[in-house]
Amino acid sequence: MNAIAKAIDCLNEWFGRLIAPLIAIITLVVVYDIAMRFFVGRPSDWAFDVTTMLFGTHFMLMAAYGLRHHAHVEVDVLKRLLSRRGQALIELLGYLLFFTPFIIMLLIYSWTFFERSWSRSESTYGIVSIPVYPVKAVLVISAVLILLQAIAIVIRTVGQLRGDEPSSEDAS
Repeated sequence: MNAIAKAIDCLNEWFGRLIAPLIAIITLVVVYDIAMRFFVGRPSDWAFDVTTMLFGTHFMLMAAYGLRHHAHVEVDVLKRLLSRRGQALIELLGYLLFFTPFIIMLLIYSWTFFERSWSRSESTYGIVSIPVYPVKAVLVISAVLILLQAIAIVIRTVGQLRGDEPSSEDAS
């Protein structure tokens, strides 16, 4: 089971490192749009839509990477007062009762949104019509990656409860 968790970590690490530098492209588009506003007096017709979609895409695709590196918000005021075993139990219950059902719901609804968008060839309004379904496909991909990372965390937590494995912080 530990090999599965390590494979999921490797996938999300690789994917996160692939996607992270793309923020530079988003920055270039924003700088282009600002330059158009400053020098020409009007923004470009496409830059705002593109940057909005790219920022959302980047954020969603980096979510599993952030979860893998514990860069998420966690209220641990009471949790840190517990023993390691108690912390692992709270983490396991949190992932099984709250996190995983919501991610599965995200996966189901995002697939429905993507499917509808694809069937209608949905696009933005305006002079430049940008397709929307690729961004909605990103929701599906992100939900799968986040669900996989949650599975890796649950595997590690169960191992920690059994006493087979060190804490989740040491495994990262």
